[in-house]
Amino acid sequence: MSEVLYDKDAHVVTLTLNRPERMNAISGAMLESLSSYLIEADADPDARVVLLTGAGRGFCAGLDLKDLAAGGGGSSVGNGGGGDVKINQHPPFVLRRIDTPTLCALNGPAAGYGMDMALGCDLVLASDQARFVFPVRRGVLPESGSTWLLPRMLGWRKASEVMLVGRPLDAEQMLELGLVNRVIPGDELLKTARAWADEIAGNAPLAVSATKRTMRLGLDATFEANTHHVMAELAQLFRSRDFAEGVAAFSEKREPKFQGR
Repeated sequence: MSEVLYDKDAHVVTLTLNRPERMNAISGAMLESLSSYLIEADADPDARVVLLTGAGRGFCAGLDLKDLAAGGGGSSVGNGGGGDVKINQHPPFVLRRIDTPTLCALNGPAAGYGMDMALGCDLVLASDQARFVFPVRRGVLPESGSTWLLPRMLGWRKASEVMLVGRPLDAEQMLELGLVNRVIPGDELLKTARAWADEIAGNAPLAVSATKRTMRLGLDATFEANTHHVMAELAQLFRSRDFAEGVAAFSEKREPKFQGR
């Protein structure tokens, strides 16, 4: 069985980390596969949402340290970028670049690298069994996104408390902090995540991608610069068939049928 499962159904690409016997710890091969699948989905006009989850009772236990020690493809983290997969090609960095919306169905514990991947998704639905485990107690730091994301999500004081004290966060604590969108009973998680994904996929895909792109770029831009970018995106959307369909559907009091054109 592949260590990353790929499935596309009705505009939704589901990627499943598939090493349940290792709590889905990320091997070098998984780094390359997951990045490739994310890039493939982003380039596919028929793929409108990526749903990321894990097999078994855990989402992801982090990088597989045994694989790193054995010189697996993930060793680019441990040796300063000398492995087969460069750091900017790792899944958290690809998640940051793509315009296709990403939804994490956080089915269980996520530690270190797994936490970085979950936080790198646009939306997170957490099982009531989910938790975040911070790596400072293992003698390392979150190397793939959390030190950038959490101060922006939580503010400096709270991010410092969460990461430097390093206590695990359970699902309700994650919800209280705003790190997840909802906490869902475990047996309903995938069904609920798929319903959210289908709802997003039913929107105009060009507009969804443009909205995500302007939000992402706006984090590092002034208000004025972001406004200019928004107007440039809007000019393109006004010329799209989806815009004409959206207006027609509104006038005719029916559900729109968007084609991503």
